[in-house]
Amino acid sequence: MALTPTNSAHALQIQAGTNGRREGHEFEFQLAERINRLSINDILHSPKHSLNVFKGDPVTTLVNKAIAFLGLKHFERIEAIALGALATAEEGKNWLQVHGIPVKACKSDVLITFYNAGMHATVGISIKQCTKATPTNAQLYFTTATAFVNLLLRNGIPVSDTALIALKQFCGDPGFNPVDNGTSSRRLTDPRRYFWEEINPAGKTELENIFTIYQDKITRLLLQKAYIDDPFIPDLLIHKTKLIPTGDQEYALYTIDELVTLSNQYAGFEKKSYSVKKGQYKDPIGVQHEAPRFGIVQMQRGGQKQHPTQLQFNLQAGYFYKI
Repeated sequence: MALTPTNSAHALQIQAGTNGRREGHEFEFQLAERINRLSINDILHSPKHSLNVFKGDPVTTLVNKAIAFLGLKHFERIEAIALGALATAEEGKNWLQVHGIPVKACKSDVLITFYNAGMHATVGISIKQCTKATPTNAQLYFTTATAFVNLLLRNGIPVSDTALIALKQFCGDPGFNPVDNGTSSRRLTDPRRYFWEEINPAGKTELENIFTIYQDKITRLLLQKAYIDDPFIPDLLIHKTKLIPTGDQEYALYTIDELVTLSNQYAGFEKKSYSVKKGQYKDPIGVQHEAPRFGIVQMQRGGQKQHPTQLQFNLQAGYFYKI
C-alpha cells in the first residue's frame, strides 16, 4: 500500500530511500540531499557569489540566494525536498504534502524551508540542466494552444477567439491545418501545420501585440505559473549550463524577478528567419519561415511523435551568457 506522508518529515524519509532516485531527477535529488546535510556554520562561512553565472559548488550559493530573497536574519535549521524525485518514487505517485499542503502539480523542483522559533519560510527552486558539451535550449512550458490561451485569460491578458484560431493553426490542431482545409496538395512545405507567417493575419497581429505589450507578464507566467493552484511557485532558478567532464561545474542562478527583467532588457518581441532542413518535410531552397520569440524565450510547435500539436516554449540556448 502506498504511503501517504502527512508532513515534510515523512516526505524527507521517503526522499532518503533509493526509490527517490530516478533518471532526470538525480541532480535535484542530490542538491536536496546536500542542502539537508549543511550546518548553519557551513552557510554562515560560505563565500558569497555576486555573479549570476559561476563555477564550483552550487549548494551554499543557492542557499545564500534563498536567504537573501526571503530577507532572513536568523534561522535554526534548513531542509530541502526534491519534488520531482518524490513524484517518481513508488511511494510518491499522485500524492505529496508539504507543511500540510497537498502538492499535485508544481513548477518548483526543489523546496527549501528555513525554520526559526516555530516559524518557517519556504522558497521554491526551478531547476534546469544541460547534459551536452555546449548549452542547448531548455524546455520551459509545454502545452496546447487552448491551454496557453486559458493561462493568459486566467491572468488578466485578453485574447480573442481569432487569436486562438491563429495559434491552433500554428500548432496544427485537428481542424486547423492545411490537410483539413484541403490546401495541402498545393503546398511546398509541411502540410501538417501552418507556419507563423501563414496564420490568419488578424490573429497573428493580435498575438504579436500581446507578446509585445505583456512580455514581462507572460515570461513570468511561463517561469512560475504553468499549473492551476500551484502551492509553491518557484522564486529562484538554477541552471547547470553544460556538461563539464573535468573541473568545476558551471551554474547560472537567478531570482525569477531578475530573469524577467534581464530577459526584457535583452530583447523584445521579434521574429527570426529559418528553414526546415531536416526530416520528412524539408523546405525548398529559398523558402524561409518566421520563428516568434521574446527576450530569452523561444516559441515553436512541438512536433514530437507523441504530442505533435503541442505548443513549446524554450529558454534560448546559452541565454545566461547573453543577458
